Amino acid sequence: MPRPQEPLRPPRTWLVVGEKQGDNAQVRAVAAALGWPVEERRVAMQAQWLRGKPRVAPSLAHLDIARSQPLEPPWPDLVITVGRRLSMVALWVREQSRGQTRIVLFGKPRRFTRRFDLIVASAQYRIARRPNVLRLDLPLMRVDEQAVAAAAGAWRERLASLPRPLTALLVGGPTRPVRFDAPVGRALGRQVVDLVSRSGGSLYVTTSRRTPSEVTDALAAELPRDAVLYRWQPDAADNPYLALLGAADRFVATSDSVTMMLEVARLGRPLAIFGLPPAYAWIWQALSRGRDLDAIPRLLIEQNRAVRLGAPFRPPVGPPPDELPRVVERIRGLFVPLGEACEAAPASLR
Repeated sequence: MPRPQEPLRPPRTWLVVGEKQGDNAQVRAVAAALGWPVEERRVAMQAQWLRGKPRVAPSLAHLDIARSQPLEPPWPDLVITVGRRLSMVALWVREQSRGQTRIVLFGKPRRFTRRFDLIVASAQYRIARRPNVLRLDLPLMRVDEQAVAAAAGAWRERLASLPRPLTALLVGGPTRPVRFDAPVGRALGRQVVDLVSRSGGSLYVTTSRRTPSEVTDALAAELPRDAVLYRWQPDAADNPYLALLGAADRFVATSDSVTMMLEVARLGRPLAIFGLPPAYAWIWQALSRGRDLDAIPRLLIEQNRAVRLGAPFRPPVGPPPDELPRVVERIRGLFVPLGEACEAAPASLR
């Protein structure tokens, strides 16, 4: 028998986002593909939890409430979010809604696996097969090709004098499982300088928000005079990152930054990956139970989309397959009853 008539609307959807731009880009890409109206709720962490790992619970105790957007009723039908800290916010929202809010989480939950309606886990996460788990090869990080092309055009004259091939070194920073200190920075500098000295051309280095100053200094000490080094600064108007994505001939990226590696790969550009060493054996072993820390570099190499730094660059093979439609289909499937009751709604909302 047909269901009673229900409101002709898509589910009320919140995107809960934080300070990690790569993570935010994933959930925004999904929201755009869903075609549903969404509301962003940006939250900020207390200082000790910017890098610290709070014990996962349905809670807002780790948030800096004064710098976060309000989380208040009407509660959403759906929360889409990513990572440990934001999963806590989503679980808290679910409790406030008396269990009515559904949660789509990107990444591996640290606890309460069954409370998430859909878990989207890419290759680096070790997670058991469950009905609520969708496995992907690569994270859904995208690259704004129009912004890249515009930046490359704006920087064309500034980069025109640099001999080709132009090698762009994209530098990330330390995370808990890997070491990225001054000695590692010097080793990176020596390897990249050797690469450019053997093949010719020029080198342009750009650091990021997470690059410690001692790493930048150590790296700078290894660079030849004709190399260009950009030291990251907040709100700088002349950050060359996007322009290099569009204008450089080949790239070296540090293995800590999935975003940097995938943006180059999705543009189909030659990429070499500098693998960072583990910080301490016990940390590496503890984290490797939940994550395969080399999975993304290894997968890109197996797909002929990258090489280890030191190996010859490979010709571009095109961008990786787009797994976004699979994710969108599974999210829409969470609301099949709503879709059945809304036959008259536009197809993009069903």
